[in-house]
Amino acid sequence: MNRILGNIQDLLLNKVVGSEDKKVADRKLTLLRREKVNKPVIYLGAGTCGLGAGAAKTLISISSYLNANSIDAEIVEVGCIGLCTAEPIVDIQLPDHNRISFCNVTSNKVDNLLDSVFNLELPKEIETLYQFPTLTNRSWEGIITHTEHPYFKKQLRLVLKNCGTLNPVSIDEYIAGGGYDAYLSTINSYDSLQVCNMVEESGLRGRGGGGFTTGMKWKFALNTKADQKYLICNADEGDPGAFMDRAVIEGDPHRLLEGMMIAAYGIGATKSYVYIRAEYPLAIKRLNIALEQAREYGLLGKNIFGSGVDFEIKVKMGAGAFVCGEETALIKSIEGKRGMPIPRPPFPAVKGLFDKPTVINNVETLSCLPEIIPNGLNRFKSIGTEKSKGTKVFALSGKVALTGLVEVPMGTTIREVIFGIAGGIPNNKKFKSVQIGGPSGGCITEENLDIEVDYDSLLTIGAMMGSGGLVVMDEDTRMVDVAKFFMDFIQRESCGKCIPCREGTRRMLEILESITHKPVNAAQNEALERFKGITQLEKLGKVIKETSLCGLGQTAPNPVLSTLHWFREEYEEHIFDRKCRSNVCTELRTYTIDVYSCTGCAICAKECPTDAIIGSRKTPHFIVDDKCISCGTCFDVCKFGSIVIS
Repeated sequence: MNRILGNIQDLLLNKVVGSEDKKVADRKLTLLRREKVNKPVIYLGAGTCGLGAGAAKTLISISSYLNANSIDAEIVEVGCIGLCTAEPIVDIQLPDHNRISFCNVTSNKVDNLLDSVFNLELPKEIETLYQFPTLTNRSWEGIITHTEHPYFKKQLRLVLKNCGTLNPVSIDEYIAGGGYDAYLSTINSYDSLQVCNMVEESGLRGRGGGGFTTGMKWKFALNTKADQKYLICNADEGDPGAFMDRAVIEGDPHRLLEGMMIAAYGIGATKSYVYIRAEYPLAIKRLNIALEQAREYGLLGKNIFGSGVDFEIKVKMGAGAFVCGEETALIKSIEGKRGMPIPRPPFPAVKGLFDKPTVINNVETLSCLPEIIPNGLNRFKSIGTEKSKGTKVFALSGKVALTGLVEVPMGTTIREVIFGIAGGIPNNKKFKSVQIGGPSGGCITEENLDIEVDYDSLLTIGAMMGSGGLVVMDEDTRMVDVAKFFMDFIQRESCGKCIPCREGTRRMLEILESITHKPVNAAQNEALERFKGITQLEKLGKVIKETSLCGLGQTAPNPVLSTLHWFREEYEEHIFDRKCRSNVCTELRTYTIDVYSCTGCAICAKECPTDAIIGSRKTPHFIVDDKCISCGTCFDVCKFGSIVIS
């Protein structure tokens, strides 16, 4: 074909259908969209979360069952639909019947499941999740639809709409559902400035944490004269508890590629990189397959469909350094140099990769574009709040009933996400806090649960959107321990280039460690140093925020400052009383021996590394507090439950 395709169906007719007959084409499109199937299709959630839950073994059992029973059926490995806690998820679609989903289908449940469904019955010992309704297929009686399920009912899935339902390594299925239509229409109907204007008008802001207006950033690069411009997709997802980018790439890689194509056209770039951490092997594998398919279909390369547009994408694997999530450090890594931030300005949009204008957007930002350009502009900007448009994907983990991915309109409250969608706190525990935005973010307490998901609103309570990780904590969580975890992570991941971040985070970690262990034979001034801990943490945090070189360093103290603000009494308890109510800080535990149950077997005394336990055989023993280092060995070896922790 030597013309630009105005309609993606033309591409299908030439590349997939292989026939000009409309009836034949429509029949094949119907099969590709899975509106109808001519034989049983079994869909298996085989993203990283599904594989971690045992999907690989489930796949083997499904194949064995089909072979043993001589059943001609298709097995499709899909990505994660978002309900990670229900993995492995198996969907079954029989001819003339709706596709139906079942949860926690481990390998030992496969035979029972397939026996039942192939006989048009629902299994009794396996929970049915929902069905996907159609206009022409038969419904499963008594089973709710996908959109009626409590987990999905209040979500609005734009970025995630294909994840878990579409075959991620089939460009034909993506195209049949309207994929790449937005890109081809864009290069056929608009110039680069018009694309930038539409993205700016949509209100799309960067989903990677900074929240900068995407269209405005693009214009900086577009208006900078250069013989070469670059687009970089930042898929270096390093926040603890964040897995949105991985799930999107594993479940719908073509959506990301289409978003990159639109973005590159908008800024006038002909070359692009996906910077992705090497720890995501499945995402990398599916991304590379998608790239090869896009090249085969002429969507990448020179003079795409006769439009005069050139574009190529390369995959660059990172080594997992957290600092390489910062855009200037990321650029240095792609250039083959050590990933370290550099001062700005000039900003990458003016002088970036190889000193050329470079736009860096993350996976979620780019994946929004097919929903905006060209026909979704008005819909997208109608979603959300005044200053935060569209939807936001969150990764829910921690002490919450339903872990996984959720996508909600901007303006949804945190309470609605945790309690309305994710089922609240399990085991009748009380909600305590949620850490939002990873190591750069802050805590949201119960009194602020009704705050809206909005870039500006979150800043008012010392939190930030970040990339979208939500780590939920219940009443048993000690916030000093949470702060120490994040500070240890930040300190280890600091690139070490600037003193405030390198030395300041180390000192903050030392203070946290000093207040979470029991001093033994302490110097006289150590108690005073402990008492000064809170004041030093606050002062250090402010200095680091004001003087660090890059955004990561400037936000490094946030977890400590946030927990210190909302849970100051826990810090004071650790410092003044040397107590940890939940006994999370093992070195602050006090061990005593119950003299009524102690038999005097002396096992604890023999195993104590500091000889802190005294007593005669067959008589109750005692622990000398000044010698005890709270190692817990006595508790582990006591056979009579005589060791009491307080």
